[in-house]
Amino acid sequence: MENVGCKGMMPHERKASLIGLTRIVAKLCLFPFFKIEARGQGLLPERGAFVLLPKHQRWEDIPILALATPSPLYYVAKYELFTNPLSRWFMTALGGIPLNRRRPLETRDSIKSMVAFIERGEGLVIFPEGTYYKNRVGPGQVGLIRMIHSRMSLPFIPVGICYERKGARVRARVTFGHPIHPDRSADAGEILGRIMREIGRLSGL
Repeated sequence: MENVGCKGMMPHERKASLIGLTRIVAKLCLFPFFKIEARGQGLLPERGAFVLLPKHQRWEDIPILALATPSPLYYVAKYELFTNPLSRWFMTALGGIPLNRRRPLETRDSIKSMVAFIERGEGLVIFPEGTYYKNRVGPGQVGLIRMIHSRMSLPFIPVGICYERKGARVRARVTFGHPIHPDRSADAGEILGRIMREIGRLSGL
């Protein structure tokens, strides 16, 4: 049975009333330690679905990315982030979608929600490396990109994230790249390769 919390709501639907609160919480928690800089925000589509594909350096990537983007997004994140009650509340309120990459059938409702949100015109965040790779670009995972590309035509946007200590705080620089509009006949592996190269370039790696 699908986990539908409220009538008419999709599983994993974020609550609009909590979006502002989660952003305030993220700012309060991150501000003492990080200075966030965002570049290329004008490259983000003003309307319609798109997929952001960021570098994954550390767990703070998700709230930092949330503060660097002007509009609320949905985030595909490893299911371990939803096992702790506090992090589960934060991730769910932010628009987190849990995914078990090793056992995808256990999170099939998440796949359904992911597709439904894209079809509705939402922005979706997928970390193609699947886990943290500090100061280097890890191997990309092609599964979700292949699934999305096979179903619909929409832009894939690589995002660089890099961290550099500047005095007492760490500078977190988020750089949005130009949208990639792959041809419908393009191979998913080739699309992934292009995305990963751009992620590395935008991250200075």
